[in-house]
Amino acid sequence: MTATAPALEYVCDVDVAVDAPVAIGETGAGLRRIVAIRGGVVSGPALNGRVLDMGADYQILRADGSSFLEARYALDIDGHGLVYVENYGVRCGAPEVMDRLARGESVDPALIYFRSTPRFETAAPGLQWMTRHVFIGAGTRLPDRVRLSVFVVR
Repeated sequence: MTATAPALEYVCDVDVAVDAPVAIGETGAGLRRIVAIRGGVVSGPALNGRVLDMGADYQILRADGSSFLEARYALDIDGHGLVYVENYGVRCGAPEVMDRLARGESVDPALIYFRSTPRFETAAPGLQWMTRHVFIGAGTRLPDRVRLSVFVVR
């Protein structure tokens, strides 16, 4: 018997304000960078609130232009409580497009593969559903922020 193919249901957009990257340097795995998270907004049909001014995105940029991202931060969901987020992702595209992105230029999101798998922890009773589902994120890197559209896998 074959399982039913999963479907995606839109949950929210998470707009995350970020600082300029701090480069640690070449570590053998690639160029290690840390990007501080400075707040933001959560908006959508299932969740609304704010991104707290804490946390960071820990990145490895490989020589082939691909980036591996590991962000850890917190959300304050209106009327419900706090949520801890761990978000693992991959971002890649053609070298010239990735160069433009690295210079802080606006790039058409269709030219970049940016997907992630956010996981959520919370003590809030009304948000426990977030701890029992799989989520997928589709990201867009803008000059001053990252926008993550979050979908629950049904």
